[in-house]
Amino acid sequence: MTTNRDELKRAAAYRALDFVKDGMVIGLGTGSTAFYVVEGLGKRVAEGLSVVGIPTSERTAAQARGLNIPLSSFAEHSQIDLTIDGADEVERKTRHLIKGLGGALLREKIVAAASHELVIVVDQEKLVDRLGDHGTPVPVAVVQLGWQASAAALERLGARPTLRHATEDHVFITDGGNYILDCAFGRIDDPRRLEKQIGMTVGVVESGLFIGRAKFVVVATENGVEILS
Repeated sequence: MTTNRDELKRAAAYRALDFVKDGMVIGLGTGSTAFYVVEGLGKRVAEGLSVVGIPTSERTAAQARGLNIPLSSFAEHSQIDLTIDGADEVERKTRHLIKGLGGALLREKIVAAASHELVIVVDQEKLVDRLGDHGTPVPVAVVQLGWQASAAALERLGARPTLRHATEDHVFITDGGNYILDCAFGRIDDPRRLEKQIGMTVGVVESGLFIGRAKFVVVATENGVEILS
């Protein structure tokens, strides 16, 4: 059954599509909110909008193909006009983000870094005063070899890392073949510094801290859709 929260997400996702212009190369995010973005984009493509999408996960790529959204890659487009994606936490004043609970954080950050603009779509429950206020862990993608050493190094940064599992008996593996350590840091007072520290840790591929990347945040609230910029 569709919940009111689902409808709020869909409303914000469709509003974010107002940033899309004919002829753009669009980064397509991953997750429950990004699903609605791709859904709405598919409807606009069916109505004649001409865009090319670069997906951040195989799951998103499959959805886009099912909606006849033309897809491409970095081999053809090294620069992306606009990426629309979701987030797990958004810091109100700074628009800093925690992303990656959907498991696609590496591809999401590659696409975001190549984009002229990053638009984030969330419902109001994802907004926080400081990252970590809701207890959301920071996902950290690590190489499989020696992941235990990477986890120990992250512990020294103050994390409580947990190896993510797809099922009880099987470790979650990203599309890029990495493991994910979900790192509970609590409230993060200096996310920019923490992002750099995590990035310098041997064995770490990328973290779910997206600092200073979001230009707009489209927020679904009970009173309608708001835009933070």
